[in-house]
Amino acid sequence: MADQFDVIEAGARGRRRWIGLVVVLALLLIPVAGLLFSRDPEPKPLIPTPEAPIRSLSRVENKPNVLRAAATAKGGDEVIQVVFPNGRRAEVRYPAELGLAAMGSRPFQGGWIDGIYRQFVAPYSEVEITRGGEPIRNYAPNVTLWPRQAGSGSYGQVLLFVFGQWRVVMYDRGQGLSFDQRIALSRGLKGRATRDGYLVLSAAGPVRLARPGETVEGRLVGPQLWFGGGAGETVAIMPVPGCKTKTRVQTVIDGRGRPAQSVCRGEVLVAAMGSDGFGDRAIHGIRVTLK
Repeated sequence: MADQFDVIEAGARGRRRWIGLVVVLALLLIPVAGLLFSRDPEPKPLIPTPEAPIRSLSRVENKPNVLRAAATAKGGDEVIQVVFPNGRRAEVRYPAELGLAAMGSRPFQGGWIDGIYRQFVAPYSEVEITRGGEPIRNYAPNVTLWPRQAGSGSYGQVLLFVFGQWRVVMYDRGQGLSFDQRIALSRGLKGRATRDGYLVLSAAGPVRLARPGETVEGRLVGPQLWFGGGAGETVAIMPVPGCKTKTRVQTVIDGRGRPAQSVCRGEVLVAAMGSDGFGDRAIHGIRVTLK
């Protein structure tokens, strides 16, 4: 009998040890599981909708909205390959001291929506437009509306277009475009980047982009590339069929505090402004060959 009780007692102790081990393991695993399941899920990419405004990361990072092309040295000159907003390619050769490649280029393009003229400009950075705030509304997954900027004179609200890494803005004027026109513009204006990073624009529907050489109020508004800008030196190059140096045609960069000097290089107009003779050196030293 004693042996039977010993066997039964030993079995009970073994089961209790096993049960105790399970309890200890459970107590250890519960906090670990709690940590794992309480972790925030991986954030999903933001997909903007008309109800959910775009919250652009580049607004926080404030990336420069310019393209600095790789330059090739040739003697005392540098050569860069460029692409205008209409897709036309060209080679630009200039004295290395001008440093166009380092200045970086941005596209400019005039256009019409239902016959109403507007300009499409690449700002230096997105923060110029957003000011760290939130858009008023969305017109398309890549188009947002922003408030009128302080000190912008006759300009009104701003449409911000996102084409890949590029940001393009349209400053509205006067009473502004209607809601339907803004929707049509958001759908009709398209943009893509070339392999070398230049922005090429196209239009459809009631949207029409200005052709090379077209003017509005005496100013050239066709496809252009701007180098530099702001308070510093600025160079603009633009295809102008039949360009004649003796014909005084204003460029969009005129009126930024000082007039720009300009010269025709074949079918391309080169305009420049800056201090200490920069504009003079630019219009005499820059050569552009269309392809």
